[in-house]
Amino acid sequence: MIKINEKLKEKLDNLPQKPGIYKFFDIDGRVVYVGKSKCLRKRVKSYFVDNPKWDKVNRMKPFIQDIEIQTTDTHLEARLLECMLIKSIKPIFNTQMKDDGKYAYIKIQDFNSYNPLKVVYIREENSFGPFRRNFALYKLINLLRNLYPITRINGDYSFNYNLFPATLDRQSFETNRNILLEIFSDDINLAAFTNILEFKMMEASSAYRFETASMYRDIVENLNYLKSGINGYKNMFSKNILLKIKVDNGYKLFFISKGQIVSKKLYKRITKISIDKFITTGQESSKYIENLSSDKGSIDFRDIIYSEIGSLPKDMMIILE
Repeated sequence: MIKINEKLKEKLDNLPQKPGIYKFFDIDGRVVYVGKSKCLRKRVKSYFVDNPKWDKVNRMKPFIQDIEIQTTDTHLEARLLECMLIKSIKPIFNTQMKDDGKYAYIKIQDFNSYNPLKVVYIREENSFGPFRRNFALYKLINLLRNLYPITRINGDYSFNYNLFPATLDRQSFETNRNILLEIFSDDINLAAFTNILEFKMMEASSAYRFETASMYRDIVENLNYLKSGINGYKNMFSKNILLKIKVDNGYKLFFISKGQIVSKKLYKRITKISIDKFITTGQESSKYIENLSSDKGSIDFRDIIYSEIGSLPKDMMIILE
């Protein structure tokens, strides 16, 4: 065990086995790191073993002089609280979720013979997102340049791989632009376009054109990332959702609308009457909240809720009409 002060040792010995967040402080009382865990005792103690698993822990350990914890009823609440604290405090050793300003949109431009797509950092007309991984957007933009122009033939998307990007005249640009709008605006069209890319990838691979096949593969991978950001949350934002999570002292109910937690309540026991009453209250409150699906400040909170919903057993979630 590494050398730690007595105050810190006492806190480590009394950590609860509950979900929540923890904050590490340096000698001047500044928060240097915020984390979360399903079990605070297990996670926090893991930082103070002789050989931590993560290099970041080794770099951070000399700065840790004190800790503070806050328990939550559920892991979902711990994740959301961690996110909020990271955004407000911006601790030096936290890297994710700290700067919304770096999140970007992909925009379909007006006439530009060089490239119809670009990355923007403020939502504009014909832009899609937001996305965290800017490098994925830039990579996709560059890869797609070798496919233009994309056209429609017999209802299917048609394109060929060009070794060098083609220069588009205004007419071909407008056709290509309208097709990009069609693809990015509808998940069915995006899936159809992706399917054609996958077929061309297999076709190129069978013909031993491995460089071309890898290019198609990279486009597919980045389009799938784009798809998750554009269409992956449609169901969550278009329906109300009730979560029923078992906790130590009962059940925690969450009413989610437009991708946000509108209300939550802890029950020692739940009945159909109590659930119906909770749903009615949530539905009334949901009338007054905005849809923040395209807001950069909401992307991390949205992703946390979405991933938690996906990880819960089906009997813990009810989709409400």
